Amino acid sequence: MLSAARGASEKVPPCPFRASHSFQTQTRSGCVGFVFHRGAECLPCRNIILNNPGKRNALSLSMLLALKEDLLHDVKSKELRVIVISAEGPVFCSGHDLKELSTQDDVKHHTQVFEICAEVMTLIQRLPVPVIAKVNGLATAAGCQLVASCDIAVASEKSRFATPGVNIGLFCSTPAVALGRSLPRKVALEMLFTGEPLSAHEALMHGLVSKVVPEDKLEEETMRISHKICESSKSVLALGKATFYRQMAQDLDTAYKITSQVMVDNLTLRDGQEGIEAFIQKRKPVWSHAQDEKK
Repeated sequence: MLSAARGASEKVPPCPFRASHSFQTQTRSGCVGFVFHRGAECLPCRNIILNNPGKRNALSLSMLLALKEDLLHDVKSKELRVIVISAEGPVFCSGHDLKELSTQDDVKHHTQVFEICAEVMTLIQRLPVPVIAKVNGLATAAGCQLVASCDIAVASEKSRFATPGVNIGLFCSTPAVALGRSLPRKVALEMLFTGEPLSAHEALMHGLVSKVVPEDKLEEETMRISHKICESSKSVLALGKATFYRQMAQDLDTAYKITSQVMVDNLTLRDGQEGIEAFIQKRKPVWSHAQDEKK
């Protein structure tokens, strides 16, 4: 139940960076991908839309499996440079489908739900392209976890974020993993212990989201960030993203050792040398987006 309404692509706003023209592409799982054109440049971005507003875009097992499929689709293609996750309706994502977590389903099913959810959340940070959450509404429990797991999050002013599981007797232990790595400890624990929501501006102040904008500017700001990312080399961004998350788990000395070597490795990439040569020659770089070294 993911995608742009499974065929209702007319709901997707037009590209605000349309200098010459733009068009939309459809992936095999139905999510809409924007392909932006500025002159001779092709700047692609996949937009995955959580599209089950009747159930508040709950992360049911089927939704999680579809999200995983859409995230992985053609992920190694040079043409894919950014992924944006957004949602239909007033709720970005309400978290797990509680009907799936009742005693009507067995422990094996419950285990599968949480294991697949963990796979999706960790997958986001392991993808070779930046993943942006575009939030326009309420994000609770695993929905809040999804926002915290994305590399960048842009939210409208009306958005709110909460982990209210404690109020129904199911502590948000798995969302706490992502929240504890995005928020100061005391802020995360207050959310987890009380279930009270953060406003969009409180979420910005504490680091859960990257930007807060008026609702009518949300699409424009998200696409502005996407466009800026698309101007860089995919191979360099992939190396940088992987290294960022790897070094965050290390002590300071180990982190510097790892990143120092990565800086050296970056210089051997074709695009690493192309960028430096372009800067020296005062011209725009021509990226290959390839992982191979310069000969």
